[in-house]
Amino acid sequence: MALVMSGVRHGYKTGAGRLDVLKGLDLAIGSGEIVALVGPSGAGKSTLLHIAGLLEKPNAGSLVVNGRECGRLGDDERTGVRRRDLGFIYQFHNLLPEFSALENVVIPQLIAGRGRREARKRAGEVLGYLGLGERLEHRPAELSGGEQQRVAIARAVANAPRLLLADEPTGNLDPHTADRVFEMLLRLVRASGLSALIATHNLELAARMDRRVTLEDGKLMEI
Repeated sequence: MALVMSGVRHGYKTGAGRLDVLKGLDLAIGSGEIVALVGPSGAGKSTLLHIAGLLEKPNAGSLVVNGRECGRLGDDERTGVRRRDLGFIYQFHNLLPEFSALENVVIPQLIAGRGRREARKRAGEVLGYLGLGERLEHRPAELSGGEQQRVAIARAVANAPRLLLADEPTGNLDPHTADRVFEMLLRLVRASGLSALIATHNLELAARMDRRVTLEDGKLMEI
């Protein structure tokens, strides 16, 4: 299993008292499985993704990534797991504006310890797969919104993670571009054998995935 969350609880203190977001949540994602996470804004989708991505620690419960219990790891160990096993895509591409498309995909590989020549080769291959072979040296400002998000996808998979986490990865694109980018994302994930948890409001896109779940009162329900 790429990800197993068992009895996960999480909440926040507010001026009006404690807000419980996840209330004993259970989720398992198998190797190569693509799961859609749907639901209205405010249901807790981003909180779930943050915990699955080791960006927040759950208040209670078990969190296993690639066979390792990670819920109570220290910061350095969590960072190591994120670099090695996890990839992230957000609604906004968050590319480094002063670097080219190629460099934006090379940098996380260098941080993970890969040599520069190998990192450039890997970046070129992934960007080429996503139809950006002619745009490698363009900076983000010289790319369209769809192209920028494809660079962000390439960056997320460059280190060959075990699990990809995506939060509304096409939510900032027009419908036609969103459909094209999402199709490329799915094709790349399946070709790479990755597992993925993808939050989306788009039910048509969700229907293309292997399984669909939604948050109801802090727990996951199969659709």
